Amino acid sequence: MTALRTGVTALAVLLAIVLQAALLPHVGWRGVVPNLCLLVVVAGALTRGAHFGVVLGFCAGLALDLAPPADHLAGRWALALMAVGLVAGLVRRDERPTIPVVLVTAAVASFVGASVFGLLGVVTGDPGVAVTDVLLSVVAGVAGDLAVAPLVLLPLMVLLTRLEPQRRLA
Repeated sequence: MTALRTGVTALAVLLAIVLQAALLPHVGWRGVVPNLCLLVVVAGALTRGAHFGVVLGFCAGLALDLAPPADHLAGRWALALMAVGLVAGLVRRDERPTIPVVLVTAAVASFVGASVFGLLGVVTGDPGVAVTDVLLSVVAGVAGDLAVAPLVLLPLMVLLTRLEPQRRLA
C-alpha cells in the first residue's frame, strides 16, 4: 500500500504542475495563479502528518522550481512548500480534520507559502520582485488557492485516506 500511496501522491504532484503551468496562467491575475502543488502538499500533510508533509513539500517544491517556465532561483518553492507541509502537518493530530479546519488550514498554508516564496525573492535580490509586489501576490495567491481548494483538497484527502493502511488493534 505504501508504493501505491507514493505513486498516487507523485501523480497528483505531476498533474498539479502540468495544470498549473499549462492551464491556469490563462485565468491568473498579474501572473499569480492558484498553486495546485501547494494544495497537494496540504492534502498530504493533513492526511499523513508533518513529516510526510515536509518531505512531500520538498519534492513538490523542487519539481515546481525546475518546471518550465520557472524564472526564479531553484529552491525557493522547495523551501516554501516545506514550510507549508510543516504548518499543515501540525494541524493533523489523531483525529481527521473537519471541512472548516481544512479550509482555514489551506488559507494559512497558502499565506505562509506565498510569503516565504516572495520574501525569499526579496532577500535573494530577484530583479522582478519588490515588497509591494509580494504583498499583492500573497493576497491574490491566497484568494486563488481558496477558490480551488474544495476542488483539490477534499477529493485528494479522501483518496489518500483510503490508501492509508488501517491501524491494527493490539
